Amino acid sequence: MKKVFKNAMLIAASVLLAVNFSSCNKDPQDNTEEANKATKEAIVKQYLNHTVYPTYASLAEKSDALVANLESLKDNMTQANVNTACATFLEARHWWEMSEAFLFGAASDFGIDPHIDSWPLDEDAFNNLMASPNMIAQLANDEDGTVAGEQLGNALLGFHGIEYILFRDGEPRNVNDINDDMLIYVVAVSRDLRNRCFQLEVSWNDDAPQAHKDLMEELELNTTVNGGDNTYGQNMLQSGQAGSTYATFTNALEAIADGCIDIADEVGTSKIGKPHTGEDVTYVESPYSQKSIKDFYDNMTSVKNAYMGGMEGQRDETASLHTYMKDNNAELDAKAINAIENALTKINAMKAPFVQFYADASAGEAMEACQELSDVMAEVKAEFAKIDIK
Repeated sequence: MKKVFKNAMLIAASVLLAVNFSSCNKDPQDNTEEANKATKEAIVKQYLNHTVYPTYASLAEKSDALVANLESLKDNMTQANVNTACATFLEARHWWEMSEAFLFGAASDFGIDPHIDSWPLDEDAFNNLMASPNMIAQLANDEDGTVAGEQLGNALLGFHGIEYILFRDGEPRNVNDINDDMLIYVVAVSRDLRNRCFQLEVSWNDDAPQAHKDLMEELELNTTVNGGDNTYGQNMLQSGQAGSTYATFTNALEAIADGCIDIADEVGTSKIGKPHTGEDVTYVESPYSQKSIKDFYDNMTSVKNAYMGGMEGQRDETASLHTYMKDNNAELDAKAINAIENALTKINAMKAPFVQFYADASAGEAMEACQELSDVMAEVKAEFAKIDIK
């Protein structure tokens, strides 16, 4: 009995030692990698739920309201209705500009960005359109905006086609200067704009309104990644899984950073830079409403939202690129925040309206601040890979 008991005790001790040895020798790197992955996944979820989804939902809502306003104006041509349509246009425009830090995905894959936001408007083509009774008749019967979307080129579509009808010299246009054919055109273009804004919302968010999904199906507009089953949001949430275009969550963070890099560079080198440097003085965004500077500011706010963990009022910095960078490279994080705030400050200080003062020194300072922000965000992106191998 004593011998059996002794042997049993020895076996139990051996098992216990083996378990302890195994526990002690578990690679701590495994735990670190899992924690790092969970952190990045939380950042992606916050980014989608509190930056991308609500921005596109607001854009869809305001673009739909703009159609209703313009239809009302067409039925009842009053200055009050012009003013209402102008106010709604500026709201829709605000949300579009606030989305430009994430033009990757549906906006680029489906050509939505150039389709709804090309400038300057081709005034010669517009005049030819107004002189074409056949084309005006087709637009008059364009109940769903598909004729406009398919027959008119990008230089006559989207925000700037609508802006051209509604605004002059920064103010709502006089109702007496808008004729019936212009209203037929602007209503058709607004319906196409709404379609594309719905497409953005549905392409990213699987929980978009069913009515918006139904319209996309009716119009046969693409809303999934590579024609598959995933929305762009699902695709990002499934980073590292089979079927996702992101091999890791690090790649997803890099895509977020790339969106910030691209828009900061575009505002600096093109939107401000082309007119300011004299490369192309006609390349002025939103010249009729004279809201160019507001556009630029909203673009930089979209970068801030992407970096800081959400839109204002929905922000959670604990799940943000900002905190992730702060925990791993506090100096670079401070540099990024300073660059964002400097770009916003310099844009806000630009002499307005930009269409008249694009050569002013303040425009040059804003241009440089945006280019600096683009460079800093490139440093942030490069740091992600370094963090992974620490």
